[in-house]
Amino acid sequence: MSVRMLGLSRAGVAATLLACSVAAAMAACGDDGPSGPEPPDPALVEQGREIFRFDTYGDETFWTDTLRMHEVIQAAVDPTTALSVGLKVDAEALPPDVVQGIQSGAISLTDPATTVALLKLNAVVGLQGTVETIEGRDTLVRVGTTCALCHSTVNNSFSPGIGVRLDGWPNSALNPGAIIALSPALTAEQKAVYDSWGPGRYDPRFNFDGINGPVVIPPAYGLLGVNSVIYTGDGPDLAYWNRYVGVTQMHGHGTFVDSRIGANVQNPPDMISAKLAALQAYQLSIPAPEPPAGSFDPAAAQRGREVFEGAGTCATCHTGDLLTDANERLHDPSEVVSEPEPNGVPSYASRSATKQYRTTPLRGLLLHPPYFHNGIAATLEAVVELYDTRKGLGLTSEQKADLVEYLKSL
Repeated sequence: MSVRMLGLSRAGVAATLLACSVAAAMAACGDDGPSGPEPPDPALVEQGREIFRFDTYGDETFWTDTLRMHEVIQAAVDPTTALSVGLKVDAEALPPDVVQGIQSGAISLTDPATTVALLKLNAVVGLQGTVETIEGRDTLVRVGTTCALCHSTVNNSFSPGIGVRLDGWPNSALNPGAIIALSPALTAEQKAVYDSWGPGRYDPRFNFDGINGPVVIPPAYGLLGVNSVIYTGDGPDLAYWNRYVGVTQMHGHGTFVDSRIGANVQNPPDMISAKLAALQAYQLSIPAPEPPAGSFDPAAAQRGREVFEGAGTCATCHTGDLLTDANERLHDPSEVVSEPEPNGVPSYASRSATKQYRTTPLRGLLLHPPYFHNGIAATLEAVVELYDTRKGLGLTSEQKADLVEYLKSL
């Protein structure tokens, strides 16, 4: 496999509570029709959670054998550095003596050996390491990535970057490009591209078309009942995108073929296909989180709902309980307000299979800025202002403020 085949995890596509239930997922996502979508099988959900968190699909052959990331981690990535590029630590995987050592300072957070120890404990979210004792020293000999790297974070209950897992939440602090750029196998030109992406952004097409146009890592929660799960609606279900990312971005072992985007990747043996059903079931079981207490003004939000459904014209596309028309149609780039792309790069839709965009579901919106596929709006206020300007809505300042409060409440 060539070094140019580089990528990390699911763009286009954490439990919001560690063990979310199917009933909670149904309540959060609402229904889609008279009886609503069928809830995933609980046994399959549990199996999928393990896959989501810990399965690399054999991608160590890329991250270790090609990019030699185990060498970088072993030599230069201490916990402080790891946290600075957005890696997270699962506090529930830490034994009491390690917790006490971190709190007392007896365990150094500026020593790469501590990172190796955390990998040995399986405590670094989204990374799987194989640690062997060589000449009396714990040595990282292999490392791979999982879905959780980009699509999980933690609640910071122990300290910033260390806490209980939140599956399905986009890791907006993660800087995947900067992590990839640490590889000694890359050229200076390649490293410059990856270093340009920044936190919370990733380009899942770059290794196919060579265009540098990263998109915001999206949430993977609240997707029950939504068919078009990524920005451009490629594929009939979540399993399509899981296969795409697992094979072409994580570089796991399997096959992905889609002539619409010129993709034909064969990387045997197949270590993905048999896991897709369970993985999808788990992802669909993750409900969108509720807005934090006190995060919005209820009275203003009620007024804002009237703007959303009326003068703001938001409900034209953000329809039904799912707040998206993605199950019925996609939209031409000329219909969206998020283009042109920053830095003059081609439309992201033009790089996709559909050449169109889906309407994004809005549940949990407050918790995953920035907004739009390319992150051009840093706040919900900026979102409303952009729509008002480009759609010529003529909203008053009071209407805009109330609409923001409604968006916060979703």
